[in-house]
Amino acid sequence: MKMRFLAVCTALAAATALTGCGQSGDQAGGTQKVTLWLMKGSASEDFIGKFTASFEQEHPGVDLDVRIQEWTGIGEKVNAVLEGRSKESADVIEVGNTQVAQYVETGGLSELTLEGLRAWGSKDWLRGLSEPGSVNGAQYGVPWYAANRVVIYNKDLFADAGIKSAPKNRAEWIQTTQKLDRSEQQGIYLAGQNWYVLAGFIWDEGGELAVETSGKWVGSLDDEKALAGMEFYKQLQALGDGPKNADEETPPQSEVFARGQVAQIIATPGQAAEIEAANPALKGKLGFFPIPGKTSDKAGAVFTGGSDLIIPERTGQRKAAVDVITALVGEKWQTELARTMSYVPNKTTLAHVVEGNEGAATMAVGAAQGRATPKSARWAEVEANNPIKPFMTAVLTGQDPKQAARTASATISTVLSSDR
Repeated sequence: MKMRFLAVCTALAAATALTGCGQSGDQAGGTQKVTLWLMKGSASEDFIGKFTASFEQEHPGVDLDVRIQEWTGIGEKVNAVLEGRSKESADVIEVGNTQVAQYVETGGLSELTLEGLRAWGSKDWLRGLSEPGSVNGAQYGVPWYAANRVVIYNKDLFADAGIKSAPKNRAEWIQTTQKLDRSEQQGIYLAGQNWYVLAGFIWDEGGELAVETSGKWVGSLDDEKALAGMEFYKQLQALGDGPKNADEETPPQSEVFARGQVAQIIATPGQAAEIEAANPALKGKLGFFPIPGKTSDKAGAVFTGGSDLIIPERTGQRKAAVDVITALVGEKWQTELARTMSYVPNKTTLAHVVEGNEGAATMAVGAAQGRATPKSARWAEVEANNPIKPFMTAVLTGQDPKQAARTASATISTVLSSDR
């Protein structure tokens, strides 16, 4: 998955040596070595230390070896482990939720459907984490944590405009933003190519970025429902001065917001800290609300970034690997991780554990409507030269939406159906 706020995308995994693939570590001492790969930044050193000590205490004879990996080049490292051509090995690997499909295509993943049903409460998993981890009805990726976008707003600017409560639906959101968009002040700063935000609007309309038919993926931006999502994006984007030909990092939207004349941005709550660091005068003046849906009864759909946990088939420690996941996805450590890192827990039934954290609690509301990108193993190739961005710019600059969508959909279809 690629979420910029987690430096987004949010995945994780990889690393280290057991003495031979799948062998126990210290046989002389009777120690069973289990290797867990986590991505850099996913969990704090304090969390990892506490978890390791607790797990080893509860599982005598197990030596849990946690190895931290960099995002750069992680796909190749994981594939090498799954294929048995790496000098390193791992028993549990943290991966981005949208990466699971490509690893299933590689082969070498252990199916975890039954464990999910029997022990891990899969019926309550966040859809945006569980769906990408499931391929052809079998569960390979186990949801670990999530993060998603919310609306960050300037409380002073809302108060100055006489706005006393956050909008609950799209119509109210547009009305609110129109009141805020005046003189030198922007009602919202929304870059023209923030396609993750667009995806949520498309899903709210019942559309998709791409659909699978008879085993073949095709782009679907030219569907009327997807076009309706783009039309709402255009309406909202016009209530500010966001560039029509750039994404949210060009320039970084947190820097623009920090200047004090932007009422709203759509971002992960973590960007609030960046805003306050850039402009300390805004400390305590930032609020959060879920991206509004079409109706007031539920929040808008959002792209869910985050991580799943996988087990390589080649592990010789499958039972212990299952035990590691059981602990990591249980309420105790889900609570600890969510509160420590301001994440959303992996289940809707655990949303209450972040109620004391305004940003995380707001994320949890949206996470219940979370989705992920199409489960094609080639979706990362679509993102690499993303045709959705120029489609958005074309519509925002007055070109024919249907024609622009057909062009983008054709590119998506070509990439998703091509041989590697």
